[in-house]
Amino acid sequence: MRHNKVGSVMTTEVVRAEYGTPFKEVARRLGEHRISGLPVVDEDDKVIGVISETDLMIRQADTPDPYEPKKRSQLASMMPSARRQAAKARARTAGQLMTEPPVTVHADDTIVEAARTMAQHRVERLPVLDEAHRLVGIVTRRDLLTVFLRPDADIRTEVVEEVLVRALWLPPRSIDVSVTEGVVTLTGHMERKSEKEIAVSMTRQIDGVVAVVDGLTYRLDDARIQPDEQVVHGVADDWLRRM
Repeated sequence: MRHNKVGSVMTTEVVRAEYGTPFKEVARRLGEHRISGLPVVDEDDKVIGVISETDLMIRQADTPDPYEPKKRSQLASMMPSARRQAAKARARTAGQLMTEPPVTVHADDTIVEAARTMAQHRVERLPVLDEAHRLVGIVTRRDLLTVFLRPDADIRTEVVEEVLVRALWLPPRSIDVSVTEGVVTLTGHMERKSEKEIAVSMTRQIDGVVAVVDGLTYRLDDARIQPDEQVVHGVADDWLRRM
């Protein structure tokens, strides 16, 4: 079973900046292209940092307000985060403004892996790198959500061919598979409980699947079989051992 790769949904024409790109030029590129961030690259096209609209707004927010009372304590300004923010507020170039190290993904990473990276780091876009770690694209949350636009018929075909036939060695029509708005319903009778668990688990991992309705039953609860009673049943057992 193959997940869609980041390279299949990324944008290849990337708006970028170099370390010495002036502050105003960075702002112009963001506004002109209507994007919320961009990567900063070195002379070898390797990503050394990223800049977001938030980074630019720090300068505006740090502008002194003549009517604001002065802070009594200087303790907050000594914190590392405060020092970084103060440095960005004085930034004149992309290199001084950028956040580093950059959070990136590779073109061969799966869409699932990219989504997890975005969620973990709470970012909206990720620079995409090739095998040599050079910038080849950019992927956004909207790009990753395109997997959920996958037609129901395509999802059903993958469930039948990859899960039932290839993984479980079952006849294509042995289990009833229906897909509505990305929700897959599996109905039928299977020989063993382990096969049922594999079918449901693998179906959940297919790109574009929103949820799985488990309507499967089984004859044998092979989880209760002792080791000396087990027999080799093929690919399904090998896949289960790797779960």
